[in-house]
Amino acid sequence: MHATTVLCVRQQDKLVMGADGQVTFQNTVLKHKTKKIRRLYNEKILAGFAGATSDAFSLFQRFEAKLEEYNGNISRAAVELAKEWRTDKILRRLEAMLIVANDEKMYILSGTGDIIEPDENVLAIGSGGPYAMAAALALSRDTQLDARAIVEKSLEIASDICIYTNKNFTIEEL
Repeated sequence: MHATTVLCVRQQDKLVMGADGQVTFQNTVLKHKTKKIRRLYNEKILAGFAGATSDAFSLFQRFEAKLEEYNGNISRAAVELAKEWRTDKILRRLEAMLIVANDEKMYILSGTGDIIEPDENVLAIGSGGPYAMAAALALSRDTQLDARAIVEKSLEIASDICIYTNKNFTIEEL
């Protein structure tokens, strides 16, 4: 999955998710300031996407419906969405990934049925994800920076390296 960077960090009892704002189509930048993060379920859950925008909107809607169905239980909603995403003939063609997180849990969800919970309190997706994740892990391990500062610095590093990541960041906190 390329063409974006989404990063989620939990540090010092704060959860912060950030994403760049660039939208590309093939080798052209179409938009510089899009929002790739949403607040869901009474603003208690953050969700960010990488991949095709229309696919991501469809997944946001389905994930929010699962959250409603399971009374905000992020783990159960993630499992049920991943099962549906993997087995449904139309859904499994969606080209997107999600990071979903609340005050307690964070997961990456993919169309192959993956539900990945991190060993450390850092997750990232998109083409700039590995760069942002490496920076965030180093900063979270070896500094006293808060979660927001870690996300900001890590996205800045990713945007310096990944051509599909710009410096127009959206950052949300829980």
